[in-house]
Amino acid sequence: MRIAYFDCFSGVSGDMTLGALLACGVEADWLREELARLNLPGWRLDVAPTSQNGIGATDVTVAVTEEQGHGRHLHHIGEILAKSDIRPGIQAKALAVFSRLADAEAKIHQTTPDRIHFHEVGAVDAIVDIVGSCLLLEKLGVERVVASPLPMGRGFVECMHGTIPLPAPATLELLEGVPVYPVDVEGELVTPTGAAILKTLAHEFGPMPTMTIRASGYGSGKKRFGNRPNLLRVILGDTVEDVFSGAPEITVLETNVDDFSPQFYEPLSEKLFASGAADVFLVPIQMKKGRPATLLTVLAPPDRAELLADLIFTETTTLGIRFNTMKRICLEREWKTVETQYGPIRIKVGRWKGEEKTASPEYEDVRAAAEKTGTPLKAVHQAAMTAYERLSER
Repeated sequence: MRIAYFDCFSGVSGDMTLGALLACGVEADWLREELARLNLPGWRLDVAPTSQNGIGATDVTVAVTEEQGHGRHLHHIGEILAKSDIRPGIQAKALAVFSRLADAEAKIHQTTPDRIHFHEVGAVDAIVDIVGSCLLLEKLGVERVVASPLPMGRGFVECMHGTIPLPAPATLELLEGVPVYPVDVEGELVTPTGAAILKTLAHEFGPMPTMTIRASGYGSGKKRFGNRPNLLRVILGDTVEDVFSGAPEITVLETNVDDFSPQFYEPLSEKLFASGAADVFLVPIQMKKGRPATLLTVLAPPDRAELLADLIFTETTTLGIRFNTMKRICLEREWKTVETQYGPIRIKVGRWKGEEKTASPEYEDVRAAAEKTGTPLKAVHQAAMTAYERLSER
């Protein structure tokens, strides 16, 4: 699975998102051609290399070239998307981002989302930023978006409503439920558009997931914050195969038995194995009042657990069985046969991710050869291991 990790060490905005995603390996002309499908006149996309604190980045500006007239409401945005030649899946994602943005603004201004006014140039800027971000994520093959906790600057910003505190009220509303932290920066680090993009498209917020890195890119913000680079970093990677998540399940059956003849355990184990148990083992324990007892544990394939429980109840004196289902990982097993002076012996080889981790002679073969030749078990065992080591060296 392809993951895009948004490392927002200096926040996030719409143009920073475009710059960082372009820097991960997409040509600007491709994005311009795709955005032209909006059929929205009066703007151009300026893309240029830049640098902050010695780090190369991509700077993106949505430049308005024609008078845009009145602002737009949410239904106007929906109409623009619906009449465009943008793919329906991208339209739906972009409209979801705008809807979330409108919901937040509506709550702040104590009105309804359909009455929220996306003003003049800002409407064009936001459309390009949001639709462009959705296009780039699809182009890069991203299936999952993860974002870091977001830094919150301080101070005030001027807008059409006057002077408002930072973080902007709409940004705070959008980031409800998102981890944030304060930084000693005078200025807006997370814009409402950036917050809306991440809140809608990110699957989770937290540390960078385990993955194999394929690319990274930096998108530049317009402001400068002293020694702090105003950049957004996007890291692309592929998930690392998780052997634990795909591990098969095993049911563990346990019971304490304190009034059962030890002689009966051997035939019980044989019946349990014959009925499909993966393993059976006994552990001496001490119960209340100092009574000695035996802990019987049976590892059962889940589809055989009930049958094996029936067998335990039938063959023992227990009154109850504890059970739990868990995952189990095993080495890949392979059999090889070696020739020794005592006859052929099978070697059980265990591999982990294709690499040999263990090898041991099969006990039943060793015992049969020892009995047949009158040789100590340890001598046959050693001979089999020596033969296998020679075989492996070839």
